Amino acid sequence: MAVNLSQVDGFTDSAFKGNPAAVCLLEEERDEEWLQSLAAEFNISVTCYLTRITDPESATPRFRLRWFTPVAEIELCVHATLGSAHILFATGLVNSDIIEFDTLSGILTAKKVPDVKATDASSKSQNGGAHEGFLVELNFPVVPTTEFNSAEVSAISEALNGASLIDIKRTTTSDDLFIVLPSGKHVMELQPRFDAIQKCPGRGIIVSSVAPPESGFDFISRFFCPKYGVNEDPVCGSAHCTLAPYWSQKLGKRDCIAYAASPRGGIINVHLDEQNQRVLLRGKAVTVMEGCVLV
Repeated sequence: MAVNLSQVDGFTDSAFKGNPAAVCLLEEERDEEWLQSLAAEFNISVTCYLTRITDPESATPRFRLRWFTPVAEIELCVHATLGSAHILFATGLVNSDIIEFDTLSGILTAKKVPDVKATDASSKSQNGGAHEGFLVELNFPVVPTTEFNSAEVSAISEALNGASLIDIKRTTTSDDLFIVLPSGKHVMELQPRFDAIQKCPGRGIIVSSVAPPESGFDFISRFFCPKYGVNEDPVCGSAHCTLAPYWSQKLGKRDCIAYAASPRGGIINVHLDEQNQRVLLRGKAVTVMEGCVLV
């Protein structure tokens, strides 16, 4: 049976920017080997699979959602969740402004919200008009961090091409290193050594800093994960589940505009719900391809 698929660029309002994800709608479950093989065939940061759980007319539709990099299944992927919700909302496959996803990270919620006037930062950083008149708001748990005390700090600095490390922590659930660099310029100009990152502790490395004042953003970041077949994730939404509480405390604000400083770039509107330890991430998406898998 053919499988319908779309490729969606997330956290952008322009094609060929943001973070691409392949979104596959399954009519029936497929085995692990097929799921992983298709993700390797696409060879982009994440391929995800949707399977409807509830009746199409359900007041709150629910889908099973799984995420695969080219080499492994992962427990959380924000941009592919955004892409999945975008496809379901934009194509009318759901008759609701709220979707629930049953995932390895629990039940995640996506909400369709009206578009608002683009910020000056958005217009400066991403050319081209908006494609669909809505954003997707995703509700995720905060990913806490712990202090990182290790003799491997010098090796980590070398993996980041000798960068000065202002702060270094480790995430408790995704096992990523979270590193603060001296400035936004250091983040943007960083040229990491991916072979050396492979030897560093943890899954991947988040680097971040306060954004330059003239940028219109609050903080910027990049994410490197060569161990999972993704040298640099164009826009790592899940990293913002760690970035949100850190920068909220540092900047003294719960609402931030974040910029992913990869070559493709991406913009994320971030809100920290400190009381419930949740992070609300808002972004746009653009469908760039549609087709079907024949095998």
